[in-house]
Amino acid sequence: MLLNKTRLVGFTNRSRKSNMEGNSTSDIVILTGNSHPELADLIANRLGVRKGGCSVYHKTNRETVVEIADSIRGKNIYIVQTGTKDVNNNIMELLIMAYACKTSSARSIVGVIPYLPYSKQCKMRKRGSIVTKLLAKMMCKSGLSHIITMDLHQKEIQGFYDCPVDNLRASPFLLQYIQESIPDYRNSVIVARNPGSAKKATSYAERLRLAIAVIHGEQKEAESDEVDGRYSPPCIPSVDRSRTMDVSVGVPVHPAKEKPPINVVGDVGGRIAIMVDDMIDDVQSFVAAAEVLKECGAYKIYVLATHGLLSSDAPTLIEDSPIDEVVVTNTVPHELQKMKCNKIKTIDISVLLSEAIRRIHNKESMSYLFKNVTLED
Repeated sequence: MLLNKTRLVGFTNRSRKSNMEGNSTSDIVILTGNSHPELADLIANRLGVRKGGCSVYHKTNRETVVEIADSIRGKNIYIVQTGTKDVNNNIMELLIMAYACKTSSARSIVGVIPYLPYSKQCKMRKRGSIVTKLLAKMMCKSGLSHIITMDLHQKEIQGFYDCPVDNLRASPFLLQYIQESIPDYRNSVIVARNPGSAKKATSYAERLRLAIAVIHGEQKEAESDEVDGRYSPPCIPSVDRSRTMDVSVGVPVHPAKEKPPINVVGDVGGRIAIMVDDMIDDVQSFVAAAEVLKECGAYKIYVLATHGLLSSDAPTLIEDSPIDEVVVTNTVPHELQKMKCNKIKTIDISVLLSEAIRRIHNKESMSYLFKNVTLED
């Protein structure tokens, strides 16, 4: 009887030990494509693991080839791949890497995608399509079982996926930067570049106990307001005597928008203006807003965003603009842009991504990473 009890205790201890080993970091494999290997190195260093051997290259005919050097059978795979200017190659690399892991019998495949490509195309356009939904279907079919991303352009994008999506927030890092790196930040006002970003600006203002201002009116038309050539009027219906009210010209035409000149709703005179947004891609609208803020009396202008795409000639425009500083995170690589413009600063968010990976791997709750997060964040 004592022998059986000893065997039972030994079996229990071995089971506990095997469970602990099953959740150890030795089962974590970090793979990365060509989009942002520096971020993958930072994440791997924080987790105390080495990156998995994976070669991603293009053949002479521009086909993408993925070769995984190490055995990943039964391992938990985390693929670090973000969206850059070479967005289509980034997507194909991610899909092929995920499918290669799936066919190599990996236990789970988690996509760590700090900036989700095509996230702006999440609404139906005229004679267009919702590309974000197509991309979500492709990712799930390729073998991804979980997605970790940051500050989606629209939070409803999570509903396109058939797998769990953790939409992390970079706002704590940006708020900390405001408090620690902007002198006299108490004399600041949070500025929404357009009415659409007023909710995000309000969230920042409430956490910092600051005032808010909104820029109304734009110099260029929005994508949804562009004329697409549909000018064919409907047929005029025949006159019918009835009690139903009718119009004489058929279907009434929707009145065109007439946007007012760009102006500021709120007081920014003699204060620091801090514009917040989820991404900075085409900076012309930010530069135009900064010029208006300068005319209204703002003596310093900061622009804070999570994703610094900084496409085209953005560094030159920022350097020649009234903007004093542009602060972005390293979800997207922008080292070349920083060499052209001294006003661009970077905040490292690898600690947040590595903590998310650690919690998912150890099957811990993710609620701590979403503490005090509201719908406006």
